[in-house]
Amino acid sequence: MKMQIGEIIRKYRKSNHMTQEEMAERLGVSAPAVNKWENGNSMPDIMLLAPITRLLGISLDELLSFEKELTDAEAKEIVEAVNQKMETEDYAEVFQWAKKKMEQYPNCEHLHMWLCITLDGGRVVKAVENPAQYDDFICSSYERLLKSGEEYVRTTAADFLYSFYVRTGQYEKAEKYLTCFSDQNPEKKRKQAFLYAKEGRNEEALKLYEELLFSSYRMLSAVFYSMLSMSIQEKDMEKAEYFSDKTVRLIRLFEMGTYQEYAMRLELAQAKEDVRETLVCAEKMLKSAGQVGNYENVRLYEHMSFRELSGETIDGLREKLTALFRDEETFAYMRGNQHWEEIIRQV
Repeated sequence: MKMQIGEIIRKYRKSNHMTQEEMAERLGVSAPAVNKWENGNSMPDIMLLAPITRLLGISLDELLSFEKELTDAEAKEIVEAVNQKMETEDYAEVFQWAKKKMEQYPNCEHLHMWLCITLDGGRVVKAVENPAQYDDFICSSYERLLKSGEEYVRTTAADFLYSFYVRTGQYEKAEKYLTCFSDQNPEKKRKQAFLYAKEGRNEEALKLYEELLFSSYRMLSAVFYSMLSMSIQEKDMEKAEYFSDKTVRLIRLFEMGTYQEYAMRLELAQAKEDVRETLVCAEKMLKSAGQVGNYENVRLYEHMSFRELSGETIDGLREKLTALFRDEETFAYMRGNQHWEEIIRQV
């Protein structure tokens, strides 16, 4: 970490064997002024910068080479120091120390973000006298971070501002920060649903929660299916059975219906060339094809709307299923089974 301007002045003053009083006299200022510069409590007047460089025998660039940016590692060192201080020192003192660090590094967004989070949490966790007196500084710091060019910084600041206004019961203010979240971010929908519930708009809140559940199922099922497929490719049937069981449980938990359950079970039945299970899955899938996408009577999604499949679409699905079952290469192990032959002749 580079030195601050006060540290540079102290370093070169001492290397030139000058006392603070001597330096002050030669610059026409008071000794306490030099002391304040070196301790970081104030900055030299701009008109004194050139005389200071000439006196100390350094360039203006060297005098002004204080740190404008910090690496994340350096910023985290400062944050860790604040955390340690928070354990042993008065919150007001820690707050002032952290505030000064933020002023020293006005362009280090990560430092500002982490210090804001630390200070914000500290006043909630610790028994701080009149914690509201720190609201303006912390919230205004978060507000500045909303202008960051880094999405992570913007959304983190928006998240904490949202949480602050929720915590203080200012739900309308909290809602405006949701615009900072991408529409693809599920947290935006969850936070909006929470606000709807707080405002007594329960039907709207439930609809959003149901949409989140539905989309969560789609993501989770895709992950489990991929893990099942990998296990089958590795010919690890014990692991494949494990993931198949997990996926079926997921389908039942989210009430996705009979078709989805047996379509998943068919994957493992094919891999194991299990004749009996394949017969069960094929019959169940053909029989429940008309229920695909029909969640009208599923309580878990009662506030959502779904497009009902037409009879033509359902017939087409059954035809595709039967065509799949007729694939002799995929279902070679079923060849010659009379029950199987009856199934594939249905459509």
